[in-house]
This record gives sequence, C-alpha cells and structure tokens, in this order.
Amino acid sequence: MTHVAQELASQPDCWRRAAGMADGLAGQLPAAGERIAVVGCGTSYFMAQAYAALREGSGQGETDAFAASEFPAGRRYDRIVALSRSGTTTEVLGLLAQAEGVRRTVIIGDPDSPMATMADDTVVLDFADERSVVQTRFATSALTLLRAQLGLHTDAVVEDAQVALAEPLPAGLVECTQFTFLGRGWSVGLANEGALKMREAALAWSEAYPAMEYRHGPISISTRSTATWMLGDAPAGLSDEVHATGARWVAGGLDPLAELVRVQRLALAIAQARGLDPDRPRHLTRSVILSTA
Repeated sequence: MTHVAQELASQPDCWRRAAGMADGLAGQLPAAGERIAVVGCGTSYFMAQAYAALREGSGQGETDAFAASEFPAGRRYDRIVALSRSGTTTEVLGLLAQAEGVRRTVIIGDPDSPMATMADDTVVLDFADERSVVQTRFATSALTLLRAQLGLHTDAVVEDAQVALAEPLPAGLVECTQFTFLGRGWSVGLANEGALKMREAALAWSEAYPAMEYRHGPISISTRSTATWMLGDAPAGLSDEVHATGARWVAGGLDPLAELVRVQRLALAIAQARGLDPDRPRHLTRSVILSTA
C-alpha cells in the first residue's frame, strides 16, 4: 500500500484528534471579531479558502484567504494564520518574516520546522503529518481543527468520512477523460483541492469552479467522457443541465469534507489504472523551497 493510501485512510481518526484539540487552544486561534488573513500554498491555500468562507459566513469576523505569494502589502490585520504541513515553504516563511506588528499563528505538522520559531502561536498536528508528497490528512485535519473551533464540526462529519472510505466509488469515473469539481461557499476551496489532487496524483485533466459559474462557459466542455462532481448542495437545475450534455453527474451527498475524501480515493484509483506511483508525483516535492540567491 502506498503512503498516500495509508494516510488517506487514517483521516477519520485524525479528524477526531484534531477536533478534540479545539477547546484547549483558546487564545492561540483567532477569536471572534478579529480581522484575520489566512495564508498557505497549494493545498494549504485551498484549505485557507474554505476556512475563510466558514469563519466569515458564521459571523465570527472578516476573514481573507491568500496564496502566501500574493499577500497584499500594507493591508492591516489583527492576525495572520499560516497553514503549512512542512513548515519550510519559502513563500510562507518570507511573509511571516515581513509581518511586523501582526500576531502570527501557524498550524504545522513538524514542530522542529523553521516556521515554529517565527510564530506567536504554534499549533502542531504532528499526528497528521505525512510521508507522502501528495497531501491528504494534514490538510483536512487542519481544516477540521479550525472548523471545530468555530463550532461547526460534529461527529456526523467523521461518520461521513468513514462512509466515504467504505463505499465503492461511482461506476465509470475511472474511465473519464476530464473532471470538474464544483462548490458553493466554503466548499469552493474543497473543489479547488479536489481538482489539484487529481492533477497531482493521477495527472488527470481537472478543473474547479464555484457552482453557479459552471454555466458561464465551463459547461461547454462537458460530454459523454467527462464527469462533474458537486461538493455540497447543488444549485437548482444544474444536475439536469449536466445530464443533458451526456456527462456524468456526481451528487455530493456527504459532508463536503468527506466528499473530498472520495475525490482523493478517485485520484488514487486513476493513478493505479494508469500505472502511476502517487508517492512519486511528476515534478513535485514534499515542500517547495526556493532559492533566494
């Protein structure tokens, strides 16, 4: 079994542990009313998008999400929250070093990483750290922690993750030539992450959009060999429109985070079908460390 497969399957247990930490982190995570920015790169950026939508949508404070390299210079926040599995990502380290007079909170997998020494508050999810290049459990555990701190996590989410691991994948998906993932609100970030997993692990042609944007052009690529996967509740009529193109429609009946687990499984299944090693994805490393010379 690959590292990715083992780590993917451990997510329900990791989510329970992450959710159980939330009550003990008062003061280390953003308080209601703080104006915050959440940053990351790659998968961590997409988790930041999801968290930002959840926090602001629940009325707990203005929350922006940025790729670390695109943080707007000079914009003021009460706190910056950085997500990084390795704690070594160049763009995040650079941003934290330049953040003067702003409280810095980092959520990392490695307590001995450079990022741990640059933060005012360090939250370590070492139990969710990974050997694989392709992220699964660290990212979803970090989001689970933040979701629980907002009061938006329940045991039903973990139960849905167990269902996502146990039930067969929808028939015919492995043979599809293109995949589109759709979300609404906080699940837009998860849709972005689902598309990234397909590209990283399976070298699959995949895209992601807010669900209402799908009609504004992207639906034109839908045909008999493509699949459209909704994470969360779909807008009225959208499934019928996708079916009319001949494409496969996958309804997101589980909690959107658990739906992401199903997408991760699909990426591994396609990688296996194509003879790819998901533990050694093409052109990728576990952490992006750039030369500053």
